[in-house]
Amino acid sequence: MKQTTKIRQLLKQKEILIAPGAHDALSAKIVAQAGFDAVYFTGYGQAASHLGGPDVGLMTMSEMVSRARNFVNAVDIPVIADADTGFGNVINVMRTIREYEMAGVAAIQLEDQVAPKKCGHMIGRQVVPMDEMVNKIKAAVEVRQDPDLVIIARTDSRTTLGIEEAIKRGKVYAEAGADVLFVESPESIDEMKLITSSFDIPVLANMVEGGRTPLMNVKELEKLGYGLVIFPTASTYVTAQAVTQLMKELKTTGTTQDWMNHMIPFQQFNELVGLPKIREIENTYLPAK
Repeated sequence: MKQTTKIRQLLKQKEILIAPGAHDALSAKIVAQAGFDAVYFTGYGQAASHLGGPDVGLMTMSEMVSRARNFVNAVDIPVIADADTGFGNVINVMRTIREYEMAGVAAIQLEDQVAPKKCGHMIGRQVVPMDEMVNKIKAAVEVRQDPDLVIIARTDSRTTLGIEEAIKRGKVYAEAGADVLFVESPESIDEMKLITSSFDIPVLANMVEGGRTPLMNVKELEKLGYGLVIFPTASTYVTAQAVTQLMKELKTTGTTQDWMNHMIPFQQFNELVGLPKIREIENTYLPAK
């Protein structure tokens, strides 16, 4: 089954679809190994892991596509891919959709921020006119080759223009052909209830630790009516914290010996990254002489 078809089936189920964020192909592999049905290709995490920089529109389309392709090749579950603003105007969006689709992602998220964009929980975000985003969504729907490719429309208008404007934009974006709506950074449970009750298509919840939206568990979000939830920053934050502590220990003691119980064992790591499969191929096609 195509990954695009698979994600559409998952979005039709009664249970909420959980898509943990991954900042690189290795963390995507861990998400899949843990048994999740989808993984979220987070732009926030790509900027941090690829550039060592913040999520402020520094990543180019080609950089994002290359990393998305690595995700797709690393896992056998649908990849939900952040495509920021589409990296420009309608013409740029059309190329972005084609490139992401060729990379094999199952869903593509586009947002209505003014470029260069910012993380959806930062202050200072601005949004483009609603009609401009409508045309981007229409173009994305028109140019996709696979009709099952999911288009996620995100609005960042809540923070600067208010929740009513965000709901208004969401409805117009749905009419333009979006398959999933993403109203970014609601600031209360009441706002979240208003969002989920306002639309007839699946709505995405974004759980950012320390962000502007109340942090809730998946069952609570499911009861509110959300059909999809992403946790885009958790793996990035945990990785940064763990490596920071490890480097402090190494700097202080001159050894990593006391940290070995915090590490994945050598053999287990090799299995995670697929070394046994490589050995199998070698034995088949590269027999010992």
